[in-house]
Amino acid sequence: MAKLSTSRIAWIKDKITTSSEPGLSNAQLLLTNHDLKPVEPERRQWGFWNFVGFWIADCFNINTWMIASSMISGTGTSGLAWWQAWLCVWIGYSIAGTFICMTGRIGATYHIPFPVVARASFGIWGSLWPVFNRAAMACIWYGVQSWIGGECVTLMIRAIWPQYGTLPNSMPANSGTDTMNYLSFFLFWFCSLPAIWFPVHKIRHLFTVKAFFVPTAGVAYFIWTIVKAHGIGPIVKQPGSAQGSDLGWGMVLGIMSSIANFATLIVNDPDFARFARKPSDAFLSQLITIPVGFAITSFIGIIVSSSSTILYGKPIWNPLELLGNLLDGASSAERFGVFMIATAFALAQLGTNIAANSVSAGTDMTALLPRYLNIRRGGYVCAAVGLAMCPWNLLSTSNKFTTYLSAYSVFLSSIAGVIIADYYVVRKGYFQIRELYSARSEGPYFYTLGFHWRGYAAYLSGILVNIVGFVGAIGVDVPAGATYIYNLNFFVGFIVSSGVYWLLCTLFPVKATSKTWCEVGDEIRNVSVAYGAGEGLRDTEGFGDRDSGSGSDVGIGGKEVEGKRDF
Repeated sequence: MAKLSTSRIAWIKDKITTSSEPGLSNAQLLLTNHDLKPVEPERRQWGFWNFVGFWIADCFNINTWMIASSMISGTGTSGLAWWQAWLCVWIGYSIAGTFICMTGRIGATYHIPFPVVARASFGIWGSLWPVFNRAAMACIWYGVQSWIGGECVTLMIRAIWPQYGTLPNSMPANSGTDTMNYLSFFLFWFCSLPAIWFPVHKIRHLFTVKAFFVPTAGVAYFIWTIVKAHGIGPIVKQPGSAQGSDLGWGMVLGIMSSIANFATLIVNDPDFARFARKPSDAFLSQLITIPVGFAITSFIGIIVSSSSTILYGKPIWNPLELLGNLLDGASSAERFGVFMIATAFALAQLGTNIAANSVSAGTDMTALLPRYLNIRRGGYVCAAVGLAMCPWNLLSTSNKFTTYLSAYSVFLSSIAGVIIADYYVVRKGYFQIRELYSARSEGPYFYTLGFHWRGYAAYLSGILVNIVGFVGAIGVDVPAGATYIYNLNFFVGFIVSSGVYWLLCTLFPVKATSKTWCEVGDEIRNVSVAYGAGEGLRDTEGFGDRDSGSGSDVGIGGKEVEGKRDF
């Protein structure tokens, strides 16, 4: 019986073990599987227009629609005129697009995801902490975004069956929700599961569909409200109330809120960019589409909300709330219009959840437990956590929760600062790919017991300079100086962490660097990462350690490079 039980356990273990190349050591099995290795040429299927479609699809979401609401005089706290708020959106997302291109180029050049990129700057094992942080936040946001998606489902059903709004409640009074809202949330959550099944290089088709359908519905919503209100409303005519320094800081806050809305995507863009056919496909497509797409979406949100003032006597910034009001006394044609627009917003939430949360969490969890998790399994774990966390309780019990989540995300700027400084300034674009999957103590990315103290010192520096202001953002009284610093949170965290990292690497040089710009991603084909393997490289030219002052020069293919000795 014991033998049978042991055999059954071994069979189950074999079934749940992920695929990986043969010949890996036990330590390497903790570092790699099929979803973590460099993407082979057959799966590099994202072209220029796929990235354009991806960002057009992503820009039409509820958060972007409402991004200007906190800036405009009479509705928000910054007191800006509508055009000043819109200018902040243009500037903020242009900056965010630049950061996206900087991190995305690493993935597009070497075809590796964020967890592997982080190993170069945080260490083979040290990278697990920023990866865990990103995975945890993605799971929480998955639940929150699914709850918002459930509100879209409620509108869809109400447009067809008005009685759904009066569905009897069978949930306990202390549950924090009711039967209608929970059912809508569960339907959205359940219908999202099939999208997680598809591999990342094929999920681009979802974003292509979304890129056509969702903006079309958004424009229809835009025209409908203007026609129904017989005008564009007073918001576009009212002047800003902020003057002098208040105006300056108001615009700064508007710009930073736009960047903060992108903080998670800045870090994990390599998860998608690694599927690019070539690095240039992930450059202009993102640099241009991001500011243009998000600015157009916010403009539509401003005009629609302004028109709602004529209809209801006050601006309604939440597009779902406005759709719900439009259902009251609506004709059958208007109900069909609400259904189609609500469907578009549901699809928008689905795409955003997949792009920003499911794939990111799946990739991160793959790095945390590569022996048993891949992106697909990690995505389903993320979905399960999003359901189990009961997001309605988090949103209903504390009005500071969403502020905390948004504020916490800017601490990812410290991670971005370390990674970008490491790649562009310290290493000048040079990676030894196979060593990123090596747990040998003599490897250039193993540092001290697998942790890179320079990376962690820089990361903590970027956090500490913002920590007091962060506490203030969630409701605690702090000195005014800390608040001013925190108003520039992303820039401060990024500049401090990247500057400290560069300084420490200058004073205490690291291995595997180049004295001149040296990206060697073109050499990567089907890379074998097992110790002693040299397959997968077109040749070994350019794969040696380019810093003559850092010790022995390492040839990735296991051969001498330019006449120099390998380990």
